[in-house]
Amino acid sequence: MAPSASLHPFASPAKDDFVTIVRGEGAAVYDDQGTRYVDAMASLWYCNVGHGRSEVVDAVAAQMRTLEAYNCFDPYTNPAVEDLSATIADLAPMDDPRIFLVTSGSEAVDSAIKLARQAHVLAGRPERTLVVSRDTAYHGVTFGGLSAQGLPANQEGFGPMLPGFVNLAQHDLEAVATLLSERGDEVAAVLTEPVQGAGGVHPPEPGYLEGLRKLCDQHGAYLIFDEVICGFGRLGRWWGAEHFGVRPDLITFAKGVTSGYLPLGGVVVSRAICDVLEADADYVLRHGHTYSGHPTVCVAGSKCIEITEREGLVDRATAVGKRLSDGLGSFVADGLAAELRGEGAVWALGLDDRNDAVAARDRLLELGVIVRAIGPATLAFCPPLVSEAADIDHCVDAVNETLR
Repeated sequence: MAPSASLHPFASPAKDDFVTIVRGEGAAVYDDQGTRYVDAMASLWYCNVGHGRSEVVDAVAAQMRTLEAYNCFDPYTNPAVEDLSATIADLAPMDDPRIFLVTSGSEAVDSAIKLARQAHVLAGRPERTLVVSRDTAYHGVTFGGLSAQGLPANQEGFGPMLPGFVNLAQHDLEAVATLLSERGDEVAAVLTEPVQGAGGVHPPEPGYLEGLRKLCDQHGAYLIFDEVICGFGRLGRWWGAEHFGVRPDLITFAKGVTSGYLPLGGVVVSRAICDVLEADADYVLRHGHTYSGHPTVCVAGSKCIEITEREGLVDRATAVGKRLSDGLGSFVADGLAAELRGEGAVWALGLDDRNDAVAARDRLLELGVIVRAIGPATLAFCPPLVSEAADIDHCVDAVNETLR
């Protein structure tokens, strides 16, 4: 059979056999053969409020009947973008921030990099363009985030990466300190995920994020938290910054803000940046996308935040994560797996050389569980925050059967 007309992301272009998902409800999805799967990856780290929420659909439809879309370039705005931005600003872990909206996590990361560099230029520091990131980081697929990330396989074949990026060893504060002591007057920002997701689910070592904050303060660099996965409750607080008690200057978000019902991303911009951008009334921020502040998408975000608050899903993340981690941890204790890594409600099981991650993923599909294989030895889990105990237990039982 020839491949379909759809060229799938992160897949072999020659592949012609895909699982066709046709319906979702709660923490589960169904394929075109009627098979039910526990969606233990929340699709792709994002469906926090679960699938099939009719109130999100109704809110979106009502907005589209009123005003489906309109741009937010000067001089226009709309009630939906103002409402959502105010809500996110109130939830943010910094005082009086502003919100810059885009469509995806990749766009959010590129926007944060541009805002950091622009703020330095406006403050009279145009030489500060360098962005420091770390090994195994994932920051999206547009050229800014791609150049910053620490996953060489994702960079191969796309030509030279952008200049102005330095990638250091994971959790190596000493390396960051050395770089800043030698080139601190060139550094615009340090970019990091509070918990690395697509790179294999790696929580920070104790003191690492705090150390980055201190070094940025000492050397005049901005600290950017990439919270595309961590944000909106995944770690048991609204933000990873809150969970770890560290306040960044910029936060990127996407995924959980709408639970994927419509594409939305953005940047929480602290006063450290805003004060510089707002200082000259004649300055124009020449950055943005056609769909930045799309009213229908913003309504989806507002409704998903409302559901998250009403149903206590931020607190529920802790319970979901504990039940999952307790179950997965038993396989490490029993010698069936090598390692368990995670935080909140995002976890990864490190396999030993008896099991291959892709083969394990495929066997779990046969048992009705969707996980993500990362490399040859990692299975990632990021279940919807609405997952019931039975959903988590089914995942754990399926992993048990697969490994044994």
